[in-house]
Amino acid sequence: MPRGELRIYLGAAPGVGKTYAMLEEAHRRAERGTDVVVAVVETHGRPHTAAMVGDLEQVPRRRLTYRGAEFTELDLDAVLARRPEVAVVDELAHTNVPGSRNEKRWQDVHALLDAGITVLSTVNIQHLESLNDVVAQITGTTQRETVADAVVRAAEQVELVDMTPEALRRRMAHGNIYRPDRIDAALSNYFRVGNLTALRELALLWLADTVDDQLDAYRAAQGISATWEARERVVVALTGGPEGQTLIRRAARIAARTKGADLLAVHVARSDGLAGADPAHLARQRVLVESLGGTYHQVLGTDIPTALLDFARGVNATQLVLGASRRGPLAHLFSRGVGVTTTALSGTIDVHLVTHAEAGRGRRTAGVPTALSRRRRLLGFAVAGLGMPLLTLLLTVPPDLTLTNDILIFLAAVVGVALIGGLWPALLAALGGTLLLNWFFAPPFHTLTIAEADTLVALGVFVAVAVAVSGVVDVAARRTREAARAAADAQTLATLAGSVLRGARPLPALLDRMRETFALRAVSVLEAVAAPAGRPAGAHAQGVWRVVASVGEAPATSPEAGETAVPVDHRLTVVLAGRRLAAADRRVVEAFAAQAAVALRQERLAEEAASARPLAEADRMRTALLAAVSHDLRSPLASAKAAVTSLRSPDVEFDESDRAELLATADESLDRLGRLVTNLLDMSRLQTGVLGVHPVAIGLEDAVPRALDELGPPAAHVATDLPAHLPAALADPGLLERVLVNIVANALRHSPPDQPPRITASTFGGQVELRVIDTGPGIPEDQWELVFLPFQRLGDRDNTTGVGLGLALSRGLAAAMGGSIIPETTPGGGLTMVLRLPAATAPPQEPPQ
Repeated sequence: MPRGELRIYLGAAPGVGKTYAMLEEAHRRAERGTDVVVAVVETHGRPHTAAMVGDLEQVPRRRLTYRGAEFTELDLDAVLARRPEVAVVDELAHTNVPGSRNEKRWQDVHALLDAGITVLSTVNIQHLESLNDVVAQITGTTQRETVADAVVRAAEQVELVDMTPEALRRRMAHGNIYRPDRIDAALSNYFRVGNLTALRELALLWLADTVDDQLDAYRAAQGISATWEARERVVVALTGGPEGQTLIRRAARIAARTKGADLLAVHVARSDGLAGADPAHLARQRVLVESLGGTYHQVLGTDIPTALLDFARGVNATQLVLGASRRGPLAHLFSRGVGVTTTALSGTIDVHLVTHAEAGRGRRTAGVPTALSRRRRLLGFAVAGLGMPLLTLLLTVPPDLTLTNDILIFLAAVVGVALIGGLWPALLAALGGTLLLNWFFAPPFHTLTIAEADTLVALGVFVAVAVAVSGVVDVAARRTREAARAAADAQTLATLAGSVLRGARPLPALLDRMRETFALRAVSVLEAVAAPAGRPAGAHAQGVWRVVASVGEAPATSPEAGETAVPVDHRLTVVLAGRRLAAADRRVVEAFAAQAAVALRQERLAEEAASARPLAEADRMRTALLAAVSHDLRSPLASAKAAVTSLRSPDVEFDESDRAELLATADESLDRLGRLVTNLLDMSRLQTGVLGVHPVAIGLEDAVPRALDELGPPAAHVATDLPAHLPAALADPGLLERVLVNIVANALRHSPPDQPPRITASTFGGQVELRVIDTGPGIPEDQWELVFLPFQRLGDRDNTTGVGLGLALSRGLAAAMGGSIIPETTPGGGLTMVLRLPAATAPPQEPPQ
């Protein structure tokens, strides 16, 4: 059975017309004879959307009861049994009511697709998982219902339903989206022009990325390697040299000329692992690329122009930025160079050759230690100086050999000298061997004259082979040393990365790793600061430094106080104390220093984020408060106002029962308003840390009845089981009563009418534990912490049960008294809230059963 297709209508905000467009498509398909049913459509009370359903067949929804309220959800089994060709399923990110077949609606949609049913659905940009935090930052509202981006990207078609912010606000003002009593609040909060503009841009960019992925998949499936300039992509090639920063900035300026252009940096490393790139330069350049909004890539290749172009074509690049060659004029006589070769092979990709300060100055590689040690070289010279005459003496003893055999034996000796001492001793041995062969073994003997052409050729070949073999042996030894050095550097950098990733604070971990790796006494990061008042201009350059991080004993406080100073940028310098580093170690140290600068920047950003977090939390609380109290403060106030206005009206005569009912309504509304205001004030005091707490010894047998009395008739049937020997708790009487009222009220709201909550108490570990037990629907364990969030009504959708401060306030008050509130699952179903308070007189602790 072929799998059904998914078509999603994406919107930037509620009210842009996603559901309407989806229903229009459903009607078009139905008119063409397609079997279409409406599985679920959320009209949200919008008459135009409801009218658009029209005569489309609707599958009845499934009715579910949750926490005493009735809800309707998509009846997946009924739709599967009906087996239409197309099913309309609104709001893909919706979370189903507990008791449904699947937790999320997109899982229901996947079940329909697996059954071969095509699905039309909708989703808003704020419900995408990857953009959820961005939308919350823009709008101040966190969307708790999200869907993974992969679910939406997997759709065969994603259509953007677009509308300008001004047009959407006009729709809102005309009452086409929300009820009249919600229009003003919506226009001044979520539906501000700036918010809608930002959400629209997010939707357009996200859809552009999706289309880009689809284009890449199509090109890969069709084997298309030619560049399609559908989107500007600028690739900058980095060699690991000092000119990289110039190239990156130039490429960034090129990319900035086109809105939405991508910047990619690529370094081609030699496949033998012996690349001459400086890791410190690459580390700094990677940071620079990422700070400019680009991405860094590294590929392997022996032919650099081919590797560059393969990468550029693979990412569908339109422009390639290269640096002018650093090779000298002589090198250009033997090779055209990477830039010229890449330009010749680039095809439709534009190549920019950017000049820089290093152009034409030659390739300066880092100093690599000599292939062989000084001792080995001296030994090689000794073998060449003594061994060649000794070999001559041995060969002059009969039996006499031919000249060819003598040359081969001397050649073997030269190879041995090359293996022992390297190139220069081998060259000395080759020169000496040539003279000795000519003097003792080539006629005429004991003279340097060469009489025969064959002898001249033989000696010439001997010299050439000896020099070539010596060079090959020396290069092999040098490459072995370079490979060992590269492996050591790679191991050091890998250990560095691991220590940084595993450390809770990356900067101290990185500095400590540097100190251990290079056996240093101390490592410190210094930052240049402004010169103090009275210091002459230029004092900054003379050395005014501040230690921002250090490890080890007696860290250096200025670059001059350490043995090695590694500048990172114009402000930061890493200073090493304890010993002077070898020149070969400096490359790796510079890579450490570059990463230290990144780690310092991350720490400072984390500190700024931590300092801004309370402000953001306060702003979120204020936004949530405004959204919540717009209804919850107005409702009891309106009820009390209506009751008082009716009593004062001269037009209506009320009997005593009516008057009593109106007075009771006003009294109940004002009590509710008072509790709400008190909760808000206490929550504000908790947030600012100014809540006064005065703990005294208080018995729960006194506190619990007072809390039940405050709750009134609804708490009359709450069962209590408080042991007679229960010790007093150490708590503030007023705050304890508030906590008990909130917890018991929450339990009453979610308990079945025939099974009221129960209150029990016990002691354990010097604490008094009071349990408020209900047998309601309960809460999944993974959502326990959500019930303690301010302005959170988990599972409540009626907006008539308060602003969701009760449990959050109760936990805060309990913590202020030195206690805690912990949820537990009630055996047989339900939720138990455990209030733990310190006992005034702690009884002996009993071992747990």
